[in-house]
Amino acid sequence: MRILVVEDESKLATAVCDALRGASFCPDHAAMLGDARSLVSSVSYEAIVLDLALPDGDGLALLRELRARGSDLAVLALTARDSVEDRVTGLDAGADDYLVKPFATEELLARIRALLRRPGAVLGHRLAVGNVTLDTRTRMVEVAGQPLALARRELLALEVLMRRAGRVVAKDVLLDQLYELDEDPPLNAVPVHVHHLRRALEKAGADAKIVTFRGIGYLLAEPRARKS
Repeated sequence: MRILVVEDESKLATAVCDALRGASFCPDHAAMLGDARSLVSSVSYEAIVLDLALPDGDGLALLRELRARGSDLAVLALTARDSVEDRVTGLDAGADDYLVKPFATEELLARIRALLRRPGAVLGHRLAVGNVTLDTRTRMVEVAGQPLALARRELLALEVLMRRAGRVVAKDVLLDQLYELDEDPPLNAVPVHVHHLRRALEKAGADAKIVTFRGIGYLLAEPRARKS
């Protein structure tokens, strides 16, 4: 799942993005309010980690703009403003949660997962297709109750396919979820990752199958809807 990190402190931004990657999220980074506006308008995100004190403006401005447009995008305000008044202002502006610097990255990840597990949010606790299960909190995959270790991008691809089980997922959608904006994936990146994922699932005895629609994308078929 794609998350935008809006933070002008480079070391902190790097630490946050690294922590998100380690938790199998796909982070993009914006150091300026203007860059964040551009990214939000052109990329589909599941959540934003939003610093409120930015060189070219107040992060609350972006937050208010999102809520005024009716966006229910999960927003975690990340800031050094630690007074009760500041926290109330941020929450009233539409922040879903508020984390004061300095903080532990473990708490940041826990808060993001909690936001994405709220009713109507994108992060369900447990996904299941056939005998394949994915715990979105622990990032553990099991096939028929047995653990299956996957590389990070194969795990990301599996989650996207499981959330859209029975529907074709376009290659471009998978590519957007597997790679960050500043990465330059090879032309065959998606087919390669799907190939590795398919082989891993088949070797583990999964009864959910990945079906290729050439030139279009991929579908994760449940046993009763298996296609050739």
